[in-house]
Amino acid sequence: MPEYPDLIPDEEAEELASPQAPDLMETVGGPLGILETSLPALAFVIAYTVTGSDTNASAIVAVAVALVLAIARLVRRQTPRHAITGLVGVAFAAFIAAKSGDAKNFFLPGLLANVGYAAVFIVSALVRRPLIGVVVGQVQGEGMRWRDDPVRFRQYQRASWLWAGLFLLRLAVQLPLYLADSVVALGVARTAMGVPLFAIGFWLTWRMVAKQKPPEPTTASV
Repeated sequence: MPEYPDLIPDEEAEELASPQAPDLMETVGGPLGILETSLPALAFVIAYTVTGSDTNASAIVAVAVALVLAIARLVRRQTPRHAITGLVGVAFAAFIAAKSGDAKNFFLPGLLANVGYAAVFIVSALVRRPLIGVVVGQVQGEGMRWRDDPVRFRQYQRASWLWAGLFLLRLAVQLPLYLADSVVALGVARTAMGVPLFAIGFWLTWRMVAKQKPPEPTTASV
């Protein structure tokens, strides 16, 4: 679509040009950050299958993939914070799996992260400080002024509940597989509910908030 801007109605072209979608994406490290949540787990499962359920070898492969992704960030001169965070997260998961000797524990930190993320979004909505609004407000440089606009406040609430639901959905599918020791199925579910689910979440969030413009600054009368 970007290659043919003359075929897009003006309203849609404005919406597609909105900076909010990439800004929200950047909060999780951009597209590479989303890949970092899926590829090491996929590599772990493939290695686990190929090596005949060798947990230690699978853990090494997963860390190696995370290391490659971290190096890719550094080569592209992206912020090292995301590279280090992703690598440390995978290394921690691999350590737990190797130390316990149980391959399913590679996915335990991810399950706990889903609980944590869902809780943060839920609490933020319940205390009427929806996290999506906080992020967008910081990006747009308006702070929390959006809370004075009922329409924008409602949209940010809905978007925050959407993300809480996505993380709870991941937990609802993956936790039973973890408890059933279904390592391969758990890895497949983790991968399938990684990039595709996040892509849907970002697209829906963009649709919700892209048209919500910050209010024009008012000049106080003297």
